[in-house]
Amino acid sequence: MTHVSATKHLTGEHALTMRRAVYKDGKIDSTELDSLFSLDEAAERRDPEWVNLFVEAVVDFLVYQQHPEGYVDEANAQWLIDRISRDGDVKTDSELEVLVKVLEKAKSSPDSLSAFALRQVKTAILSGSGPVAQHRKLAPYEGLGKPGHGADLATDKMVLDPTSTDGELTPGRVGASEVQLLRRILYAFGGDGGVAVSRSEAEVLFDINDATEGADNDPSWTDLFSKALANTVMAASGYVAPSRDVALKREDWLDEEDGGVGDFFGRMLSGGLRGILDSYKDPMGEAWKERNDTMDTSVRSAEVIDSGEADWLAERIMRDGKVNEAERALLKFIAEESPKIHPSLKPLIEQAA
Repeated sequence: MTHVSATKHLTGEHALTMRRAVYKDGKIDSTELDSLFSLDEAAERRDPEWVNLFVEAVVDFLVYQQHPEGYVDEANAQWLIDRISRDGDVKTDSELEVLVKVLEKAKSSPDSLSAFALRQVKTAILSGSGPVAQHRKLAPYEGLGKPGHGADLATDKMVLDPTSTDGELTPGRVGASEVQLLRRILYAFGGDGGVAVSRSEAEVLFDINDATEGADNDPSWTDLFSKALANTVMAASGYVAPSRDVALKREDWLDEEDGGVGDFFGRMLSGGLRGILDSYKDPMGEAWKERNDTMDTSVRSAEVIDSGEADWLAERIMRDGKVNEAERALLKFIAEESPKIHPSLKPLIEQAA
């Protein structure tokens, strides 16, 4: 398809031709994948059918065809980062969608991959550049067949939409579309073995929060920031969230509409700050509730928020010398819900009161 280089446009016809070629044996090999990447990067316009194929093929190769199936290891995560980025930024909007979809479909992936995805949103927010800035609104993406099955183009819709419900992207401001994408990335499974938002993910959120201090951010930003950081802190606050490794041993939990890992994370990030506490108290039903209820009292008292976590949080909040609205909401939550507040946090909590 050398004429793609001339037209800079990948059409539905191109997608159909390539689908027949790469899926003729029911799987994707590295040579075929490299061809898809080369075509994608040569284009300036991509029809929805092309993006569907491109995303599906990369997910099939990295998530479903590697062993063990469903797990993206450090090496493959770094390969993907190197393949889709230049100078730390993802090269195309379709490659951005590949990144997010790999996170969503993998049972486990390194938190470096999630943090890298969050940094793409940060770049758009701070500078107004990059694929996120070009295509701001990413709607939920349904489906993606199992390897070799192909996507149902009647139901699998193009997720990249250049329109937005909250106006043009303004550098230095967090809009509703950016919050939507940040939330989508945080929902994705993976990380360093726990359900909790990781330290590396939290650092990116703090960077965004600091950089947009005083901006007219969408109200959903304060809500998401507070919940995500509370999730990080509550992981060390005496409530036991089931690790992702443990949760993945019970694959039926992932498939259940109610009570599964996805249901837990959904309740946590959609039920207000109170929903975080409720989810940690009973994240996976009676088994985990009993474990939390019977947790050794002395350990709970000593490790409510450990010194390392408290020192990190205090230092991170005050890195810019002030406590802003989103950070104040987080501190108020800790003051209300933590059984024991570490001395490192007390001055900040009093300031936020």
